[in-house]
Amino acid sequence: MDWVSLRRVLGRPRGRLGIRLGDVGMTLVVLVAVELSVATGGGKGAAPLNAEAYLLGAVLVLPVLLRNRYPRFELLACSVLLLLYYTFDRRDISPAPLLSVPLYDAAVAGFLVAAIVIPSVYMAIGLFVVEISNHWGLITLINNFLPSIVVLALAIMLGDAVRTRRALAAETAQRLRVAHEEREAEAARRVAEERLRIARDVHDTVAHSMATITVQAGSALHVLGDRDEKVRAALTAIRETSKHALREMRATLGQLRQGAPDGGLPVTPGGLDRLPALRDAVTAAGAPVTIAVEGEQRPLPPVIDEVAYRILQESLTNVLRHAGPAARATVRLCYEPTALGITVTDDGSNGDHLALAGGSGGSLPRANTGHGLTGMAERAAAVGGKVTAGPHGEGGFEVRARLPLAGDAG
Repeated sequence: MDWVSLRRVLGRPRGRLGIRLGDVGMTLVVLVAVELSVATGGGKGAAPLNAEAYLLGAVLVLPVLLRNRYPRFELLACSVLLLLYYTFDRRDISPAPLLSVPLYDAAVAGFLVAAIVIPSVYMAIGLFVVEISNHWGLITLINNFLPSIVVLALAIMLGDAVRTRRALAAETAQRLRVAHEEREAEAARRVAEERLRIARDVHDTVAHSMATITVQAGSALHVLGDRDEKVRAALTAIRETSKHALREMRATLGQLRQGAPDGGLPVTPGGLDRLPALRDAVTAAGAPVTIAVEGEQRPLPPVIDEVAYRILQESLTNVLRHAGPAARATVRLCYEPTALGITVTDDGSNGDHLALAGGSGGSLPRANTGHGLTGMAERAAAVGGKVTAGPHGEGGFEVRARLPLAGDAG
């Protein structure tokens, strides 16, 4: 057993009184010292050295067992018992063997006044009584009392030094903890500033492109007139989608800046109430979308509502990008009592879907050229849900998600 393990065993409190094995060992040491003092403490008017004297000496030591939890009581009890011992069955023993450990414990616990006053009173009474009884000279008194005074004073000073050292160590640990927290806060602030800078750069770059797309789509609609309804529908979808994306980007950047929408613009919730608009946009872009709802449709928690919409948004975007021409998509929403099930299936035949899924039909890819599927999985995991994706049917592709409506989602 190493030293650390030994200290752990000796220092573990036991029982309602919190007595440790170390306390028992220290009590035995004090008992030996007191009994030696009892054995050598004869003199004028001293009680005879017999079994009773040894028994009373052992009783004096019992409060030391409580030194861990009750250090002040330990000192007071030992002092009172020693006073009773001197009064009723005295042998000329020094108070130092008995009081040294209680004085040390009291000083460590911060009871410094009691640790100084009690032995001072004992020494003063002892000097007075011995001088009255024996009429010793000053030199003799000093020779008899000085060793005990030095031992008791050392016990008090050692205990106070240990208390001061522990307090200094605790203060140092607190300062280090505060400094660490300040460093973490500063690092978080810098990360937030860097994210805001990146968000501004993305906004400046993408917003210009979106605004240009919106203007160009509007110009094309003006030039086109009523000549081609399909082209007109596609251009209208492009214009509305770019406008909406620009509003969302500005609102998100406003939240990053000050925790509130930028310029007073309302943040449009990304919930399933926007699914019809998303369906129309994807359909206009060339991939007809069908929506099927199972179970009783009901309002969802805001976080779940947004995550569900984002998963559908990314899934249908992937249909446009990877399913090939003339692909059709089906969205199924299953409202269960404790969860929302989402299934997006397409009948595309483009091989890009296999690449997107990393060639695996059982789970999300480990790596691919984009971050769409990974982002869906991360969003679902954030609310305690799960997303799987893989090939479906002959060339089709399917994304499945299950989002709990309680727990993390709440």
